Amino acid sequence: MAKAQTRRRLKKPERRAVIEDAASALFAERGYAETRLEDIAAAAGVTKQLLYQHFSSKRELHMALLAKHRDELLRGTAEEMASPGTLVERLSRVMERWFGYVEEHPYAMAMLFRDTTGDAELQRFHRELQASARESNVRLLRAEPELRIAPEMIEAVAEFARAGSTGLALWWAENRDVPRATVVEAAVDMLVGGLGLSRHGGSEGEGGKAG
Repeated sequence: MAKAQTRRRLKKPERRAVIEDAASALFAERGYAETRLEDIAAAAGVTKQLLYQHFSSKRELHMALLAKHRDELLRGTAEEMASPGTLVERLSRVMERWFGYVEEHPYAMAMLFRDTTGDAELQRFHRELQASARESNVRLLRAEPELRIAPEMIEAVAEFARAGSTGLALWWAENRDVPRATVVEAAVDMLVGGLGLSRHGGSEGEGGKAG
């Protein structure tokens, strides 16, 4: 008779990750209002009491998830922008990584880019997340030696990059027959054109468009 396998007891960070994954999927599928903590606990395979050891409320859990996914996306952008290569090459890697994350975590996209909670505090937190993403883009643009953007235009360009990539991700969610490579190419073209760059290197003002 085979011995029954003993389930490994998860460490606290691992258990928290399981809860976060279950909550992300349910929030995206059902929406904030229709998702109960009991449902999240059941999906994560924990008791509601154990869930409360990690998060004191549904709102706290939702806010933690928004911040987590925002931070992972921003970290990926910063890492790729700091890597070797021309600006166009780095932007291509940023978009590949960004849409790869979106594809791997579709629930993250639904939570980050669409606020359907109806909760005033969460809506305010959602706006703060957007602002922090825009500020991150501002810092990256200011630090980029290949760009010559007038100071008064920096924030507008940063918002263009944020809102444009977000809008494209939302469109892709409803048109998943479109290959990721096509979406990435469209995003890169949008950014390259918006920043006045040439796909062949340099800015349009420096070298003009390649024929």
